Amino acid sequence: MMDAAQLLAAYDDQLRTDAETPSAIDVTRLGPLRLVTFSGGRGFITYRSLDGADPDRLVPEALSHYQATPEISRVEWKTRGHDHAPGLHDALLANGFTKGDQESIMIGEASSLAVDVPLPDGVTLRTVTEERDVRAMSAMADEIFGDPISDDTANALLRRLSRNDGMELWVAEANGHFISAGRLEPVPGTTFAGLWGGATRPEWRGRGIYRALTAARARSALQMGKTLINSDSTEYSRPILERSGLLKVSTTTPYEWQRADQDQRRT
Repeated sequence: MMDAAQLLAAYDDQLRTDAETPSAIDVTRLGPLRLVTFSGGRGFITYRSLDGADPDRLVPEALSHYQATPEISRVEWKTRGHDHAPGLHDALLANGFTKGDQESIMIGEASSLAVDVPLPDGVTLRTVTEERDVRAMSAMADEIFGDPISDDTANALLRRLSRNDGMELWVAEANGHFISAGRLEPVPGTTFAGLWGGATRPEWRGRGIYRALTAARARSALQMGKTLINSDSTEYSRPILERSGLLKVSTTTPYEWQRADQDQRRT
């Protein structure tokens, strides 16, 4: 079994590259930064290391890249707790970014998750590919997370499925309704597959459904030849993944910037 230090090294070496953003429609390099553009007017900033970089210079330069593109309405700067980046927090706040909620970077071997988990009577698991199902799954996740139901995420998922890049959408179903869902995203050129978008309706929580959905995705990852699983986990899902054998190797915190209302109206 790999220990936490080995898992974190694998994460830094394999995932903090272009492999981190498989659905990007554009990637621009700015020094150590990767300035990523996704569909739906979303920017995303990531990097392998900021050692020796000057955040007071990098942050406004990166933001200017997105401000010059009216279609971009929001930008996420993804930070990691184990990075050495003095001054980054202050520079982000000074340039209009808002600190989001911290999540745990969880990593482990797929084989430790791929176990049999009993499901409540009447609950089944399956993958979805049809547009109607994808939109229903996306709407359910929006509802659970307290977000307005939007076509943007569903449209992005449908585009991903059309590219046949290995992404799988998994749902748990009961009485003809989706009650839990999550994505499996194998990362090309690496030993990793990511678990993303996990959501379970409140009335179905605590009954092993999310853990069963995780196990099903882990088995699928192994069939794809992926031996490591990674996930950015909330405090709700972290204990479940820990019980399945994943380790918390670091933290990640997003900083969010949104275009002012008057600028959005001009786009």
